[in-house]
Amino acid sequence: MRHPNPVKTRLTNSDSLAPLGQAAMQAAWDLLPHLVWTSSANGVAGWSNTAWKDFTDTPASSWINAVHAQDTASAQNAWETACAAHASFQRELRLRNRSGVQQWFLVAAQFHPGVREDQAGYWVFTGTDIHERMRARAALNESLMMQETMLNASVDCIKIVLPDGTLAHMNHAGCRALGVSPESGFGMKWLDLLPAEFRDPGLRALRQALRGRNARFAGKSVAPGMPPQYWDNILTPVQDDGGRTVSILCVSRDVTTQQEAEERLRKVSEIDELTDLPNRVAFKSQLKTTLAHARSESETVLLMLLGLDHFRHLNDSLGHVAGDHLLQVVARRIQSCLNASATVARMGGDEFAIVVPDIQDNAEITRIANRVMAQLNVPIHFDSQRINGSMSIGCALYPRDARDADLLLTNADAALSDMKASGRGGVRIYSADILRPLREEARQFDQARRILRERSLTPYYQPKFQLSDRKLVGMEALLRSYGADTTDLGKPSTVQAAFRDYDLATRIAEALRARVFADMHGWLQSGLPLVPVSINASPVEFMRGNFADRLLKQMNKAQIPPTLIELEVTEDRLDERGSQHMIRALEQLRREGMRVALDDFGTGHSSLTRLHSFPVDCLKIDGNFVTLFGRDPAITAVVNAIGQIAAALSLTLVAEGIETELQRQLLIAAGFQIGQGHLFSEAVSAQEIAVQLLSASGKGTANENAA
Repeated sequence: MRHPNPVKTRLTNSDSLAPLGQAAMQAAWDLLPHLVWTSSANGVAGWSNTAWKDFTDTPASSWINAVHAQDTASAQNAWETACAAHASFQRELRLRNRSGVQQWFLVAAQFHPGVREDQAGYWVFTGTDIHERMRARAALNESLMMQETMLNASVDCIKIVLPDGTLAHMNHAGCRALGVSPESGFGMKWLDLLPAEFRDPGLRALRQALRGRNARFAGKSVAPGMPPQYWDNILTPVQDDGGRTVSILCVSRDVTTQQEAEERLRKVSEIDELTDLPNRVAFKSQLKTTLAHARSESETVLLMLLGLDHFRHLNDSLGHVAGDHLLQVVARRIQSCLNASATVARMGGDEFAIVVPDIQDNAEITRIANRVMAQLNVPIHFDSQRINGSMSIGCALYPRDARDADLLLTNADAALSDMKASGRGGVRIYSADILRPLREEARQFDQARRILRERSLTPYYQPKFQLSDRKLVGMEALLRSYGADTTDLGKPSTVQAAFRDYDLATRIAEALRARVFADMHGWLQSGLPLVPVSINASPVEFMRGNFADRLLKQMNKAQIPPTLIELEVTEDRLDERGSQHMIRALEQLRREGMRVALDDFGTGHSSLTRLHSFPVDCLKIDGNFVTLFGRDPAITAVVNAIGQIAAALSLTLVAEGIETELQRQLLIAAGFQIGQGHLFSEAVSAQEIAVQLLSASGKGTANENAA
């Protein structure tokens, strides 16, 4: 119902204000900053205070008319409901001031019954200014809405988790990822929404955040109808002024693309692209895992390393495409011939590795290795050509041969190397004897490096004499070194391995030649009648093709003429692959006036077939021939044949290791012109050879030279 127009009827003093005293009440209300007005019980206009009159020109009797149009209906309904029940009410309403500006007030109405039964009672209205508060609230709501919009626009899943683990709020991205409706009201346990395997890491992170520390863990979510998503979850505690964690901000970033990229990268880094087998890195990791399991189960593990024999020749002759095809076929066949528990990997080049668990003895090792080798028995064709070959296999057994992955690999590799060195095309099972030559080789390398590091090498000189009259006609420079103990490096057994390494062989040879050339320069400066000096060159020094240029440059720097140098090379490499570098270098050196001697002649396989084409001036036989010459019919026949060959080719013959007069006489008879050995002189220092040079010239004595 609508109340009667309050303008037509007024509230009398006796009805409303009389109990309080009208003047006193009006004075009190006029002092208040609040808007105050009254009406009768049935809504007839009453009285208003000064604040109301100052605020608006609307009569108190028409206070509804001062309400903002958008709030009028709400105010009218509340007023009518209150009047019907004489019940109090309050509303946040916008009232219009004198200038027509709307301002927020908290309008409250309270009914006061009459003091006497014949009095109907009255209403008292108050309007409290809440305009700034409402503006602040509106600004806050706008900010919250903006933040909510921003949170929902974020691709990150943002959640507010309460200390008890329940979800207080979550943005739209989080709802989608965890399959939760934004209208759910939340309140569910956050960890229950995670996949089971990630709940323990999530719980640990939650507990850490509750202790006031940032936490992080990797997670995954699987929403219905969506592919799995991977998340990087960061938990940040939100604390009150007392440092108590009141909530936890969890930001989850989608790292699915990164995870997929890392997985692709892992496959690229661990899978051999050509064969799709694990590569060396992945294999070593898998081997350690397999050995750890075998250790816990007291099992054995077989490691096989295999290499395809002469694989380089295949690449050189048919091309790398054919080699790749062979590797792919071999990889497939090896995998197919082994049981599922075996692991096959490509270690690089033509080398594969195989791990087979729970192997009992050498007989079983041999059976498995033979089964693998048999995979090359079935023809493999490429471009209408058969490209099968053979393979060499080295085996080592855990824990019998080694108790860790690195040593097991080392021992299997040693067995493979031993198999290749002894002819290839077979199986070698590791034994301690295999390592002895490898250790000796390593010792020789260490010895060679020590010589270079300590600069302890020095040349000794083995004089050469004309066999017919014992005249000094030359000398051979031999390598010696002094360290903690005196070591004669002139013997091949001392550092033989080092002279198969280009870097070490070149550095040792150049250091020795520098000392020899310095000695020769000194002798020449002293006016001594210098005879040619023989220097040795290891075959590996010729492999880079610039040996002759480097040697001539070194000699020129020391002012040594090539005619005073004789270069000794061994014949066993002249017929091997790469020998063209050596032959070209020797021809260049001979054109400069240097003589070339073929050392250890008769011990190689090229002697009698290509000797006529070798650019050499001299043949030198080993001391073992000299020792047996005249005593062993076969050796005697060989030495005599060498004498005849040299005479036919106009080559000088030199014998080393002569120790007896009989040997000298026999060699002269066989056509040898020059000899060296203990019969004439042992190897001596530079100072002692200077004495011999002076003595041979007849210009002084040893004492004079020493002075």
